[in-house]
Amino acid sequence: MEQYEPDRLSAAQVAAVRRSFRNGRAALTRRSLLRASAGGALAAGGLGSLSACGIPAAGQSQGGVSAQDHSAEEKTVSFSNWTEYMDVDDSGKRHPTLDQFAKRTGIKVKYTEDINDNNEFFGKIKPQLAAGQDTGRDLIVLTDWLAARLIRLGWVQKLDPANLPHAYANLSTQFRSPDWDPGRAYSYVWQGISTVIAYNKKALDGVEVKSISDLLDNPKLKGRVGFLSEMRDSIGMTLLDMGKDPADFTADDYDAAIARLQKAVDKGQIRRFTGNDYTSDLTSGDFAACVAWAGDVVQLKADSPDIDFLIPDSGYMTSTDNLLIPNKARHKTNAERLIDFYYEPRAAAELAAYINYVCPVDGVKAELAKIDEDAANNPLIIPDKAMAAKSRAFRSLSSKEETEFESKFAKLTGA
Repeated sequence: MEQYEPDRLSAAQVAAVRRSFRNGRAALTRRSLLRASAGGALAAGGLGSLSACGIPAAGQSQGGVSAQDHSAEEKTVSFSNWTEYMDVDDSGKRHPTLDQFAKRTGIKVKYTEDINDNNEFFGKIKPQLAAGQDTGRDLIVLTDWLAARLIRLGWVQKLDPANLPHAYANLSTQFRSPDWDPGRAYSYVWQGISTVIAYNKKALDGVEVKSISDLLDNPKLKGRVGFLSEMRDSIGMTLLDMGKDPADFTADDYDAAIARLQKAVDKGQIRRFTGNDYTSDLTSGDFAACVAWAGDVVQLKADSPDIDFLIPDSGYMTSTDNLLIPNKARHKTNAERLIDFYYEPRAAAELAAYINYVCPVDGVKAELAKIDEDAANNPLIIPDKAMAAKSRAFRSLSSKEETEFESKFAKLTGA
């Protein structure tokens, strides 16, 4: 199997690298650029430059364009993914689940970790997609807002349900029908990303935290609260706390959420807005509580008994990274078979045990328990029905809304 092969590492080094990507600079690179790339700082990959090139505005496309499929005669598939987003063996050189897929199907996987942030990657593949050319990739992983954009532009292919029996049957209910891809006609979830409230029990020193309101209003937490620099997460959690649905809110609702956060900033309640670097503030106790990503909390809890999390009664935000097949990809059927493979419970469990994000596959818990019982019982990896019912997604935004909303949020955070 062809794949990206880093320098050989010991098992201990692999674990250390993995922790650094979840809690340090590399993870920050991945998540911190989502905000800028979705709004006023669309830059080279943005919608404004698309219009200048005569590319149809979002919402005007009729969907993906099929290409000649060479899967039958070319037993290969090219898969582009984010760094540290795949299981790795102790040598740090092999990806066991990809090896299993290749052995079973005879399809060689060219696996490349060449996605560092959404906007950068979009800029990389945009010229070929806009020109109706093959990007050289059969399968890519993009965060929901950018996946929505490519679908609207008609730059990804519609999936064939006949090649996706496990995906169709096993996709968790909470991920089945986002407003940007109803019924998952063009995409399937790679992993879910949950936003929760994390806290340091020692730093709280008996102060009760149950909601976003507690973070914003309790004077005992003044200067010891953190929110995320990701607009959809911080605004989404605030909207929920205000009794509004992030999947169905108005511009006035958004402005009210901004005003509520601004009040907390003005009185010094919020210490700062952060990317992934909140993890150091939380473990040190500089943050008593903060809005956090579940994937980080899993790792932090493993390293510190003082760190824990809660799900507010009002609910929590969930976003997704998604598998898509670009237009003109040469090996559509092979790519669909690879998507479907990761919806088999065993393969999904092996992946979840390594990367610790929200697994989107129903029926995985029993398989995951055979590998890691703690992970199987962790609701941040396998949400139970009660937790899944509290999950909410941020609605799709028009290009005008993206610019206006992100500009207001940037002013709030000082970005």
